[in-house]
Amino acid sequence: MKLKQYLFLVITVLLLSYANCQQLSNNANIDTTNTWQDFKYDVNTTWKSVKHSFTRPLDWKGRDFAKLGGLVVGTIALSAADEGFDDFIVRQKDDFPGVVRDFGWYFGSPQNYFMANAGLYGFGLFTKNKKIRRTSILIISSSVTTGFIQSFTKTAMGRARPGENLGAHEFNFFSSQGAFHSFPSGHTVLSVTMTHAIAKQFENVWVKAGIYTIGAIPPISRLVDGAHWLTDVAFSAALSIIVVDSIDKFLFKQEAYGIQNPKSNKITWNLSFSGNRIGVKGSF
Repeated sequence: MKLKQYLFLVITVLLLSYANCQQLSNNANIDTTNTWQDFKYDVNTTWKSVKHSFTRPLDWKGRDFAKLGGLVVGTIALSAADEGFDDFIVRQKDDFPGVVRDFGWYFGSPQNYFMANAGLYGFGLFTKNKKIRRTSILIISSSVTTGFIQSFTKTAMGRARPGENLGAHEFNFFSSQGAFHSFPSGHTVLSVTMTHAIAKQFENVWVKAGIYTIGAIPPISRLVDGAHWLTDVAFSAALSIIVVDSIDKFLFKQEAYGIQNPKSNKITWNLSFSGNRIGVKGSF
């Protein structure tokens, strides 16, 4: 079986396993409206969620701006380790399993990503399961937001990729050349957005850990392939987590799909900075 087919099978099994779990375990999530009404509701909810994510900064307080400043400062500080880390990780390329590297590339590629999510959404829509639809809308809305930010920033920053031998601090602002589209990492944005959104639906810590492990493969593989610097990946992961959490809170506040926030079923994520390190900590 070709890797691409294998990857699609893995993602499909993962998503449909979650879908079937929700379908069988919670009959209260079954919708009674017709499919067209459900679809219109989903489109409207997606629009509201994306609108919220882009207008949320208008309501930011001092603490929110402090977090943004911390992310920016932490990313700049971490960039001091970019070239040294790249030298180290690329040396591991020959020992890194090729199938894992290929899996990471395909998992984070847009066509496979959206095809898998379309399967999840279609399952939820036609089986009339509100929680599955909500999860898919969370992924779609977050992807639209992070995708736009990632695409604009990638072009605007014009950061040189590691393989160009130009260094981690070489920029060609608003360049149309792929060689200067390193920051941030699109594969990381998509993989972390999907896996974080799905992992939030489970209470079991080991299930969460397994999902996050799968989501970590594309960022690691992109580093091993020398396609991105460490800060490209770190910033992208942080961005995805922030956006998913923001939209998830919005959907709970709106009680979208009639689903309320289960206080016991969440991980609190916080960004941590110290010296030349940037980290994301999850509190169970």
